[in-house]
Amino acid sequence: MKYLYVTSVLLLFLVTSCVSKKKIVYFGDKKKVIVNSRLQQYEPTIQKDDLLNINVSAANAEAVLPFNIYETPILDNSIGSAKPLPYLVNASGEIKFPVLGVLKVTGMTTNELSEFLHTKLAEYISNPIINISTINFKVTVLGEVNKPGTYQIQNQRITIVEALGLAGDLTINGNRDITLIRERDGERVFIPIDITNKALFNSPYYYLSQNDLIYVEPNKSKINSSGIGANTSVIFTSIATFISIIAILIQ
Repeated sequence: MKYLYVTSVLLLFLVTSCVSKKKIVYFGDKKKVIVNSRLQQYEPTIQKDDLLNINVSAANAEAVLPFNIYETPILDNSIGSAKPLPYLVNASGEIKFPVLGVLKVTGMTTNELSEFLHTKLAEYISNPIINISTINFKVTVLGEVNKPGTYQIQNQRITIVEALGLAGDLTINGNRDITLIRERDGERVFIPIDITNKALFNSPYYYLSQNDLIYVEPNKSKINSSGIGANTSVIFTSIATFISIIAILIQ
């Protein structure tokens, strides 16, 4: 009986191996956090290689035809079935816009670009309406999450928490100090993010930019267990046998 008790305690210790609650629980600090108002108004800016859907409309449908580009030429009464083409932001951060020519657009939000085009097009069209969206806005989540992958974002506004939610949340083996990888001015920047700390909600990286990558490393328990692998049962059996021998010797 004494042998069984010692074995059970030892195996329980090995399986549960102490992990601090602070290293597991998200946003563990109980203090109230006031979110920065600038973050609440966050809008991503246009970047190189973005695909922009820009649609110009007005009461006079014919007046806007020169300012939209379509997959096939517009014939009489065929505008409703014509497929618009996106604008690719080139390596110089520019797009080629009909009539207006080459426009520098990187660094603007879609709202700012819409206002800029409205001012320019008002010289040609009465009360133009401009709708702009980024059609290739995506983020990638890899590592210790339940559903790793690349996710297309429709509304162009997503937080780290929402991206982790899309990926099915971290596994129990995921390190809560995650890494955000972002391209900035042609360079990749690696940014550590602690999701156990409420300061995340006021981080300038709380909202993601297009093409951001989140990587969740395995924690120490997962790394250590990977060294054991399929031999786990063998090791536990060996320990139990060793304890059994010791118990017999000390009786």
